Amino acid sequence: MLELRNIVKTYGGRRVLDDVSFDVRPGRLTGFVGGNGAGKTTTMRIALGVLAKDSGDVLLDGRPVTADDRRRFGYMPEERGLYPKMKVGEHIAYLARLHGYGKGDASAAATSLLEGLGLGERLGDKVETLSLGNQQRAQIAAALVHDPQVLILDEPFSGLDPLAVDVVAGVLQERSARGAAVLFSSHQLDVVERLCDDLVIIAGGTIRAAGSRDELRAQHAVRRFELVSTGDAGWIAAEPGVHVLDRRGGWAVFDAETDETAQRVLRLAVERGDVASFAPQHPSLAQIFREVIQ
Repeated sequence: MLELRNIVKTYGGRRVLDDVSFDVRPGRLTGFVGGNGAGKTTTMRIALGVLAKDSGDVLLDGRPVTADDRRRFGYMPEERGLYPKMKVGEHIAYLARLHGYGKGDASAAATSLLEGLGLGERLGDKVETLSLGNQQRAQIAAALVHDPQVLILDEPFSGLDPLAVDVVAGVLQERSARGAAVLFSSHQLDVVERLCDDLVIIAGGTIRAAGSRDELRAQHAVRRFELVSTGDAGWIAAEPGVHVLDRRGGWAVFDAETDETAQRVLRLAVERGDVASFAPQHPSLAQIFREVIQ
């Protein structure tokens, strides 16, 4: 497990990270979200040892991370850093060689990974001839080719179309399932919400929320319910303790002051004999994000 504990970083007297602490657990995808300038990239670079911290600790399995440990890290920066004149397959194989792979194993690992990312037909093409989206896939391959124990990706879905997002997501899920600890940042909250097991929200250099997706949903849940009925649901608005957020015909979304209020609405709806479904609504990541950064 990768652990960040009480990380502090200042630039020119301005504290850009203030007591940042969270975990990235093996076998899980951790989404790292925040606005521009919130501190995501700085945090990632400190975890990788690319940037020095003022204080705090970066730990792997309970001990300080060493240079040898970081050789088992994979990193994809937001800025592309591949050699434009190299052929895609040769480039990724070259990076595997730098990690100690033999020539044949490096070529096999590069080919398998690039095929999994949908670049199997572009192995012999120069990097500079790829579209920006395909360059992004190649950059992800560069981070993955040595089968890292810890994977840190800065905006891996940037510039990808929906089909490419699904391909890359599948590769990351597969690596996570094999035991890698995966931390990725993204501004695409819908993608983060769909993929991640754990969430970390940062704003102004401080962690505003961290935990599993389900834990955060439970912590920030409101008594919000959806009723689907075969009749007209307009009667709900007249019930004490109910605030209707949206309604069309027999469908309504409403907030209830108490659990007892929600149960009363359900009981009355059942008495009317027209309930198709009744269920609580969980807050989206976007709703949680807006709430915690205010």
